[in-house]
Amino acid sequence: MNVFSLVRAKHNLLFKLALIGFVSFLLSLMLPYREVKGHKVDAFNAVWPYADLVTDQDFFIRKSELELKTEKEKLIKDAPLFFEVSTLERDRLLREINLLELSQPNDFKVLKPLFDSIYKRGVIESMDEELIRNKQIFESNGFYAESVTYYDFFTITSAVDYIERELQGRLLTVNYLDYLALTHRFSKSKTELYLNSKLEQVSIYRNVIKAGHVLVKQGQALTNNTRQLINKYYYFQNQNLSFSWLKFFAKWGMTFVLSLVLLVFLAFFRKQIFGQNKQVAFLFFLLLVAVTTTYLFHRWGFMVLALPFTLVPILVRVFFDGRTALFTHLMIVLHCSFFMPDKLEFILLQLIPGIGTLFAVAEMRKRQQILNAAALVFFFYVFIFVCYELSFGTPLVVTKFSAYVPFSISSMLVLLAYPLIYLTEKFFGFISDFRLLELCDLNQPLLRKLSKEVPGTFQHSLQVANLAEEAIFYIGGNSLLVRAGAMYHDIGKLKNPYYFTENQADGFSPHQEIEPVESARIIIEHVIVGIELAKKYKLPESIIDFIRTHHGTTSVRYFLNLFEKQGHDSVAAEARFRYPGPIPFSKETAVLMIADGVEAASRSLKSYDALTINDLVDNIIDYKITHQQFINSDITFKDITTIKKIFKKRLMNIYHVRIEYPD
Repeated sequence: MNVFSLVRAKHNLLFKLALIGFVSFLLSLMLPYREVKGHKVDAFNAVWPYADLVTDQDFFIRKSELELKTEKEKLIKDAPLFFEVSTLERDRLLREINLLELSQPNDFKVLKPLFDSIYKRGVIESMDEELIRNKQIFESNGFYAESVTYYDFFTITSAVDYIERELQGRLLTVNYLDYLALTHRFSKSKTELYLNSKLEQVSIYRNVIKAGHVLVKQGQALTNNTRQLINKYYYFQNQNLSFSWLKFFAKWGMTFVLSLVLLVFLAFFRKQIFGQNKQVAFLFFLLLVAVTTTYLFHRWGFMVLALPFTLVPILVRVFFDGRTALFTHLMIVLHCSFFMPDKLEFILLQLIPGIGTLFAVAEMRKRQQILNAAALVFFFYVFIFVCYELSFGTPLVVTKFSAYVPFSISSMLVLLAYPLIYLTEKFFGFISDFRLLELCDLNQPLLRKLSKEVPGTFQHSLQVANLAEEAIFYIGGNSLLVRAGAMYHDIGKLKNPYYFTENQADGFSPHQEIEPVESARIIIEHVIVGIELAKKYKLPESIIDFIRTHHGTTSVRYFLNLFEKQGHDSVAAEARFRYPGPIPFSKETAVLMIADGVEAASRSLKSYDALTINDLVDNIIDYKITHQQFINSDITFKDITTIKKIFKKRLMNIYHVRIEYPD
């Protein structure tokens, strides 16, 4: 066998393996790259419930933008002012005063001591009062600068006041202002240079946490500062993730094996689901959505426990069965536990409520069941959480109201099951009990049409539904599905209704006027017409399956025998009298086939007693078995024996037959 033949023969299996390979690849990308020691915290977290959080590497606490802005503004506000010392002008003017000793000795005697005193203190450039308040002043002389006090200097104004006060109105022959100059000028360049150097030195980090430092201890009450430290640490870890091919392939292998376990479970114990690629894809889609949501909540520091994990068993149970729901839920919980610091607690918290929901939605026929499931989930969450924390965890966290907020949110989100069931039906084409209940409503357009136009067939469908539903209840199966299928299985009789016995009220049969071959064609055609009508009215495929299979590949025996009596070769023409099939492939479709045959045949009995009904049921079922109509359905001889008993009892009740007891 070449490669192409192998792929053609095993394409379904290869698709499923490719599916879990792709899904596990995506999951491995999302799983944490290191051991999870805790989660980001917020105001809801009053106590640290996990083990002591010890840093495994150095990390820096970065300042916020507001902190950096405030610090820089303070530096600008408190930055010192630099004044450049200039003595050239002062020395020149002092020399000019010394020359007055010869030309103006009186002025010299007055001005010399005054200006010696002024220049000894220095004359500084006048600055705005608001600018120099609480500011440090430096005088710069070349490459050196030392701190000085602004008010130890004269300004031009104060120097003039000083001179006029000392002169006491004495007149001079020279203008003393000509000898007054600044010795300290404001240096904008040096002031800005110093300020810029300080601004550049502002660190963007508040402090450094060394490796091995205990950030928070188990059971410690959390303050805002502690919460900030914890969140900064996790942020730093996420920012410094290093990719490792070894870790990646190890995670891929682990997720692949976990996904493969789910696939093997379906292959061994749920062959019907395993054979449907759409159904398998739906289960792995749930797995991917659950892990992706958990990853995002973990990544962004949201409350992972607030996620409604218990929605998974509800959704799976609605469309499949309890064991598949439980196994799928277990696989999802195991995958998501890698994001949790206390994996055992998480598994217990999700697995036990998940099992509880299966009891609440064992048969999803009432809206209240979802509400009951939500209440049950909350009870189990609280019970398991309290018991675990008191036994193995942090008892103090039990007393904090905020610890129960995630459980409340998760429980309320269980109510999302209503819209999610509807969306799943639309996108995947599945059918839920809610949808089946809607289809069984006699006000459905197609059923109303059937009851008005062909009441005989409608009554026949009701009787078949009652028989099939009771039988499937006892042998195990979806009673709602078989009832809905029975209600619609004969809708094809809306075309040419009077060619069917149950609609011939006056005893006249149109078949008396046509050939057996044509009669057989009309009878067989009701299956094809029924499928077309069902698709027109957008009935689910699982209901259309009942229309396809309720006659299987049996033949229209009455007209075949009539054809033979007319002298024709019935063997050669048998195909023209045979229904197209397929044969039933489930308990539900097999039971409907039996119920339809038994109910229809019972109408032609000439007398109704225990013996005739007993023979009728046995003959109908034995004929189906002889013609291998049940070889594709998972129905057993024990089931068939049970069905015979139920149908015989029901028909006796319908036709008011008394059981004759021996004398």
